[in-house]
Amino acid sequence: MGKSRLEAFSDGVIAIIITIMVLELKVPHGTNLAALEPLWPVFFSYVLSFIYVGIYWNNHHHLIHTVSHVTGGALWGNLHLLFWLSLLPFVTGWVGENHFAALPLACYGLVLFMCSVAYFILASCLASHNAELKQALGKDRKGKLSTLLYAVGVALSFVQPWAGFAIYVGVAMLWFIPDRRFERH
Repeated sequence: MGKSRLEAFSDGVIAIIITIMVLELKVPHGTNLAALEPLWPVFFSYVLSFIYVGIYWNNHHHLIHTVSHVTGGALWGNLHLLFWLSLLPFVTGWVGENHFAALPLACYGLVLFMCSVAYFILASCLASHNAELKQALGKDRKGKLSTLLYAVGVALSFVQPWAGFAIYVGVAMLWFIPDRRFERH
């Protein structure tokens, strides 16, 4: 099967995810800077989630650009990834509304962990039928490290929520630097 439908569908779902997240930002009741103060947790969680969606969109683009066709397994792997990404607006809102409390933050990390696992599954499905992608992915140390860090962040969120949050920010910063593996191949 050609890859264009998978790419177009994924781009549409990701655009909807971003739209849902931004719609959760409520307009403040007031005209001064003090009116914005109660909104900072919601806004900050939105910014982090927007960055994560952007990272996944960017890396998804590189994955799909590298392959010439997709299999049924890759279609299901892609849907698996989109499912977990689609939960980001919910956990983003929950974290922001509850000022980074332990359980919402742990659930946020769990969704990030599952996005990472789903991305790994999708990449594996695609690489199993594409030698160039398999070579570009290599051992995927960065991906495996990210998954491990998400798991640590989930556990830390229950003990020290800000430490868990710091890990989620750190992983985003790790991926914010463009992944050159695909460009080399």
